[in-house]
Amino acid sequence: MENTLRINKVKKLINNRQEGIIIMEDVHDPHNVQAVVRTAEGLGFGKIGLIFEKEKPFNPKTVGKTSSSSANKWVEYEIFSSSKKAFELLKRRNYEIVVSVLDKEAESLYKSDLRAKKIALVMGNEHSGVSKTAIKMADRKVYIPMEGMVQSFNISVAAGIMMYEVKRQREEVGIKKYKLEEKEKEGLVKKIIWQ
Repeated sequence: MENTLRINKVKKLINNRQEGIIIMEDVHDPHNVQAVVRTAEGLGFGKIGLIFEKEKPFNPKTVGKTSSSSANKWVEYEIFSSSKKAFELLKRRNYEIVVSVLDKEAESLYKSDLRAKKIALVMGNEHSGVSKTAIKMADRKVYIPMEGMVQSFNISVAAGIMMYEVKRQREEVGIKKYKLEEKEKEGLVKKIIWQ
């Protein structure tokens, strides 16, 4: 009985998943990563990509056991050692790469069309932002309009705003078409159940 309840809970979770990957490039603080993971999982994004090109790598599964409020066990991680290789792979997988950046050429997040079937939201380092490689390889550069004196939000807040805006735009046109394919759902159910 308990096993059936778990399986049903996992199936419901997977059914609510939407296509997309949240990429964090050279984020220094593991707790910032875990705050983003928690929000991603709560909004239905189950894929997290971490690029460690300049920062010291860490294992997100072990670092965030407490700070992610158990979100860790419900997401899939992909680790990259190079931004260039990560973005080339995402492009081959048909992801639209959307980079959060403070740039004159960037467009407002709220005026940007974020309804691509497969979207990769890229967040940069806490101090230096995203790399030149990320900016160069991005399909779209966006910024979050600020009303106060500060120029930017904390990475976890910025990522949450971006994910929520993607979800909001998708819901306007019907979120069903952004759900995972049946084959991927089946594989994920098995994978999560046997953790």
